[in-house]
Amino acid sequence: MASPQVDLVLDVRAALGEGPLWHSREQRLYWVDITAGNVHVYDPVSDKDLIYAVGQMVGAAAPRRSGGLVLATHAGLGTFDLERQEFSLRAAPEQHLPDNRFNDGKCDPRGRFWAGTMSMSRQTGIASLYCWDTDGTVRHVFGGVTTSNGLDWSPDQRTMYYIDTPTLQVAAFDYDADSGVISNRRTIITFPPGVGRPDGMTVDAEGRLWIAHWDGGRISRWDPDNGRLLQEVPIPVSRVTSCAFGGANLDRLYITTARHGLTDAQLSEQPHAGSLFAATPGIVGLPSYEYAG
Repeated sequence: MASPQVDLVLDVRAALGEGPLWHSREQRLYWVDITAGNVHVYDPVSDKDLIYAVGQMVGAAAPRRSGGLVLATHAGLGTFDLERQEFSLRAAPEQHLPDNRFNDGKCDPRGRFWAGTMSMSRQTGIASLYCWDTDGTVRHVFGGVTTSNGLDWSPDQRTMYYIDTPTLQVAAFDYDADSGVISNRRTIITFPPGVGRPDGMTVDAEGRLWIAHWDGGRISRWDPDNGRLLQEVPIPVSRVTSCAFGGANLDRLYITTARHGLTDAQLSEQPHAGSLFAATPGIVGLPSYEYAG
């Protein structure tokens, strides 16, 4: 299959762009610049990108059904008022681990917010995955994580997919939408050497996984049933962080990238590192979910 054209959407050169999410009601793309502590809101019709300062590192953002956003930040989980640009911390499950911060996160089909942590000094197995339920309680799902990253759910809502980046693997779980309980962990994809490491992820309407390659300069599409690589889309920067389908028909794949940690020589070779890209791969995505609490 021929690779689709990749367009430079925003030449913003974020330090650590991440977490793209298409807000279907607003028809806008939400994404974050983690180390800058900013939430971006991009309107493709006006081509304007609004920036909201959170005041600390922010790993993921998701719309809240009652208004505003929920955020996974360095300090913990909380809500963000866009008009006032105010963050309210609601839960700090790792306040005893100041070297950890929240990283990637996403809402599940029932409106729970799932987010995981990572060690900023790359200590192995010290991080965890959490679930912020709609009643406000935060549940520790499992530990032993190093860099919690991409997660998403199958179209039939029976499987959850999850990435702990240094493992170079994608895990699948049986998922009970009613209870939010996961079980039966198994490895379905293992990244081969030389292609970078798995980062953010999204699932398309056909149930296939699209995965960003950190230090791999590409997005890849996989069949979760047999672990087969179906397609690769080269991106003109090395640190590709995540992707999400958006647009009125959910047929536009938005792609976030990073320049964090690149040398001057590397940046001269990839001047658009950290920018927002997009492609139209001929596949449609699924609507994102909002936090229902």
